[in-house]
Amino acid sequence: MDQLAAIYPWLKAGHVIFVIFWMAGLFMLPRYFVYHQESEPGSAEEARWVDREAKLRKIILTPAMIIVWLLGLVLASTGQWWVAGWLHIKLLLVLALSGYHGWMVGYSKKLAKGERRLSGKALRLLNEVPGVTAAVIVILVVVKPF
Repeated sequence: MDQLAAIYPWLKAGHVIFVIFWMAGLFMLPRYFVYHQESEPGSAEEARWVDREAKLRKIILTPAMIIVWLLGLVLASTGQWWVAGWLHIKLLLVLALSGYHGWMVGYSKKLAKGERRLSGKALRLLNEVPGVTAAVIVILVVVKPF
């Protein structure tokens, strides 16, 4: 633990960097879905959106989420934050974002199969979920209200 405490600022920096990557992907994917759904079914443009969505998921989104979780758990242990009330709420919100992430991955795979279940308006509204959640998480971490 002493070695982790010595590199705590680096762990925290890495955590923040990968949170930014993850959030960027969570903002991008629903926007991709809107453009994907606006493309002609079976067209070359639709195939490009399927490819873009898969790359975003595999190269940015999922690896970033995994690293965020790993570094976050190490930070919580190193900083002995487990008893902090704000951390419990933060973890609940990060778990919800992880579920949202999983749902987005599943919807991406359905879109790739040609299933277009949501409207562009619904997808645009879903695009607000990570931003609102991230704002609450930042307040919890910076202000530590309880």
